[in-house]
Amino acid sequence: MEIKFTKMHGIGNDYIYVNCLDGIPFDPSEVAIAMSPRHFSVGSDGLVLICSSDVADAKMRMFNADGSEGKMCGNAIRCVGKYLYDNKIVDKTEITIETLSGIKTLWLNVENGLVESVRVDMGIAITQADLVPVIHEGEMIDVPVEVKGKTYNMTAVSMGNPHSVIFMDEVSTLDLEKIGPDFENHPIFPDRVNTEFVKVIDPLTLEMRVWERGSGETFACGTGSCATVVASVLNGISPKNEAVTVKLIGGDLKIEVADDLRVFMTGKAKKVYEGVYEYEN
Repeated sequence: MEIKFTKMHGIGNDYIYVNCLDGIPFDPSEVAIAMSPRHFSVGSDGLVLICSSDVADAKMRMFNADGSEGKMCGNAIRCVGKYLYDNKIVDKTEITIETLSGIKTLWLNVENGLVESVRVDMGIAITQADLVPVIHEGEMIDVPVEVKGKTYNMTAVSMGNPHSVIFMDEVSTLDLEKIGPDFENHPIFPDRVNTEFVKVIDPLTLEMRVWERGSGETFACGTGSCATVVASVLNGISPKNEAVTVKLIGGDLKIEVADDLRVFMTGKAKKVYEGVYEYEN
């Protein structure tokens, strides 16, 4: 089977995008596993299907590199908006995308007929422990948790997917390949967890590295950046209603947290190339 795809990235968080508006002719989990390995295949953080929707302009389904389906990806949804507009599937700059974590509204910034950046209403952050989910009473804010014999203070936030945010003095020297799996699979997170390791540069500037469940360390994570700024607000580090810059390996995102913990994310979306993958199932 020949699968036409577009390679895109949101500040280095790269996915393979497939137009499935007319249906899904393959097993998405198997294709994600086949196409994601770097060096041996297309290479990506996962697979994104752009599908039709009865309740929004389109529907996004995203699969991690290990084949597991995720509920939401902030960097990917910006690229979905760009794909829809640049390919003339939509002809407006305010659109809606259905995801497993709800319908998201996007505002497209167009330059010379192409989308350059996207602002996304990421919804209201969830801090209630059983809804993140994390095994803890009430909210989990700056709570010490032992991981492999070392104690880390964690703040748990869901942006439609679970995040554990840890503020540290330094993040550049962390060996995430070694320690990341221990956080991802910690028993207090029944659905596994994405983990953000964060250095505070100042209240409006945060440096972050992320270990994503199912994908490992990625160059950027949109929902993780949102969770990080929410955690920074909850811990009294960053203010509400101001744009906070989150500096990631792949680039910067601007995150704003409103009084009700509704989160807005702004960042770039980039097309890299198109191709055809010969899939043997």
